[in-house]
Amino acid sequence: MDYVSALVPPVVMAVFFVGLVVTIIKSQGGPNKAKEDAAVDAALAHAEAAKQAPRPEGV
Repeated sequence: MDYVSALVPPVVMAVFFVGLVVTIIKSQGGPNKAKEDAAVDAALAHAEAAKQAPRPEGV
């Protein structure tokens, strides 16, 4: 019975990991894709604007 108690934690973690991967794959695209893409584009534009903004003198 020691082999059962030794195998249960890895099997449980593997099942949860597979479930996580399946959930991530299923959530790609669909109706939320445009909203997610817009949020990423806005964040990238904000970061680019902050990088290109002129620094004030004396800083």
